[in-house]
Amino acid sequence: MTAPPGEAPERGLLARHGPVARHGFIARHAPVAQHGLIAWHALLACGVALALVAAATWHLAGPMAPPEGARVVVREGDPLPAIAARLARGGVVRSALVFRLWARFTGRDRAIRPGDYRFAARSGVGGILRHLAAGGDQSEVTIPEGLTVREVANLLATRGFGPAESFARLAEDPEFLAAAAVPGWRLEGYLFPDTYRFSPVTSPAEILAVMVRRFHERFDATRHREAAARGMSVDQIVTLASIVEKETALPAERPLVAAVFHNRLRLRMALQSDPTVIYAIPDFGGDLTRTDLARPSPYNTYTTVGLPPGPIANPGAAAIDAALAPAAVPYLYFVSRNDGSHAFSTTLGEHNRAVDRYQRHRRR
Repeated sequence: MTAPPGEAPERGLLARHGPVARHGFIARHAPVAQHGLIAWHALLACGVALALVAAATWHLAGPMAPPEGARVVVREGDPLPAIAARLARGGVVRSALVFRLWARFTGRDRAIRPGDYRFAARSGVGGILRHLAAGGDQSEVTIPEGLTVREVANLLATRGFGPAESFARLAEDPEFLAAAAVPGWRLEGYLFPDTYRFSPVTSPAEILAVMVRRFHERFDATRHREAAARGMSVDQIVTLASIVEKETALPAERPLVAAVFHNRLRLRMALQSDPTVIYAIPDFGGDLTRTDLARPSPYNTYTTVGLPPGPIANPGAAAIDAALAPAAVPYLYFVSRNDGSHAFSTTLGEHNRAVDRYQRHRRR
């Protein structure tokens, strides 16, 4: 538009609104745009950093091939940092820190068991934690029926599970007995005969505890009720079962031998069991003499009426069941036939004839 004569021309929108243009929308929003750009860059940097950390962690926790013969021992009570450091030093994991964090985050640190572990296959942290929860290399050991505590200790020692004296001391440790819920003054009778698998680094205390727990599992609520119905304590049943175990190895004879002893206990007759006398003789040489039978001892059931003060061996399930449920027979005597079996009698006359017959047969 042309300005009228004598008037100055208009400067237009920008001219009229110059102050607005200088201090208006663009001026007011320039810092906001700048701050948004900075925040976006910061977020991008964080994302990249996190991605790098995740990639590094995945690499450090990922599968790796351990060196040949890689072996790590985990002992009872070892803290997680010590285990992680041991694995890293052995070349089993790349980072002790990543292993610790992974184990804590997944909760698998609580599943790690003591053991002697060997690593041969390529594995990541997850696989290693699963391996550490398995218990490592284990050896199998069978505890036969009828062994004494001392014999069990010697057997475990020969298999490399620890010194015999360590087991023997624990067998009479009052605190250990109380923790294991064992009545009496020693573990005799409560180391349940069975086949077990233990790591070479399993402590003697844990080994014995496992055997006692197995006993408690087998001597269940039903057996407790059966013992109570006979008016006998668990310790009395186990004591009787240990005598049965030592007297015969034939399954069919166990209820018969148990019946003889139950009948004698009911009649207040001496049990007259040779194994009880032998139990009290240190370093028994194999020949039971008349002097041995006459020597007073709480375990001499020729001179003392009733059960001995505790078990004389560790009986198996069959002997325990025989003590709880003896055969319904009137027998009061039995004598060896010298072939592993026995002849059972009700009267002393019958027994004497059986003794004469089999003793005479043995002398020929």
